[in-house]
Amino acid sequence: MSITRLSLAVGLLAFVPAVSIAQAEEVNVYSSRHYDTDLALYDTFTEQTGIKVNLIEAKADELLNRLEAEGANSPADLLITVDAGRLWRAAEAGVLTPVESDILAESVPEKYRHPDNLWFGLSKRARVIIYNAENGMPEGLGSYEDLADPAYKGLVCIRSSSNIYQISLMAELLEVHGAETAEGWAKGVVANFARDPEGNDTAQIKAVAAGECGLAVVNTYYVGRLLASENPEDRAVGESVGVLFPNQDDRGAHVNISGAGVLANAPNRDNAVAFLEYLVSEEAQRLFADGNNEYPVVPGVVPAGPIKDFMDFKASEVNANVYGANATEATETYDRAGWM
Repeated sequence: MSITRLSLAVGLLAFVPAVSIAQAEEVNVYSSRHYDTDLALYDTFTEQTGIKVNLIEAKADELLNRLEAEGANSPADLLITVDAGRLWRAAEAGVLTPVESDILAESVPEKYRHPDNLWFGLSKRARVIIYNAENGMPEGLGSYEDLADPAYKGLVCIRSSSNIYQISLMAELLEVHGAETAEGWAKGVVANFARDPEGNDTAQIKAVAAGECGLAVVNTYYVGRLLASENPEDRAVGESVGVLFPNQDDRGAHVNISGAGVLANAPNRDNAVAFLEYLVSEEAQRLFADGNNEYPVVPGVVPAGPIKDFMDFKASEVNANVYGANATEATETYDRAGWM
């Protein structure tokens, strides 16, 4: 393996030793993506360019705190994180710098990049409604908004309102419908809960498969991960649920991203831009998609894994930057609705 990989413990703010930074042929990456499959991306980049990847891994908030503490002395060149809301936080904190690149501009659709090119989407996932395939899709269901219909009382399982994916979904609903309608929707969904919010998206899928819930809202890659599992029990769970892409008759399904931005104090800026451009190449996009059952962000790249069967849908045109801009209001809306 050609990368240097370190994990950042909670609260740790020590600098990377100076001997490992600011060399001509390296790039220092802070990443909150915790997928081992990403390592193939780093190795391939090094093989093609000779630029060594030094990797620090931690949760997004820990990395952002570290960057703010390091300031101008930070060794980091590139920040990679999950969810556009977290990318927005990094941009607001002033730790990112604009990148002008024809490759990035031509490869990444406008709705999946910062308006001032502070960050760029690298992979994407849709937030979909799932149901028990044996029971069939409930009649009349077609949108996120429908989840608040009293017809589905006692059927809905969903994650906590503190979850970043849920916050970003509400941020889009606020953008589309305004505060009053979005809060009314949240209250309606709460009234339809089958149980209090608990667990991650995999837990929601398993609850639907087991009949504990009639409906749930999950990211597509969780379904793909179960379908691709080597564990027969996991595959059976994935095969037992149906997938509905919401709002296909109007704005389209909510889509979120993983993305990256070059850091303002990057000591190896050119290498960071080169790495970012590599990450939107067809080869890297396939590695992203097939490694974690995500969608490529670059149009025209088709993954090989089970997620390829869920490619044909209409995606929302709302710019992902909204997810961060409306995040605080989204959290307050959930709180008022009693969504735990």
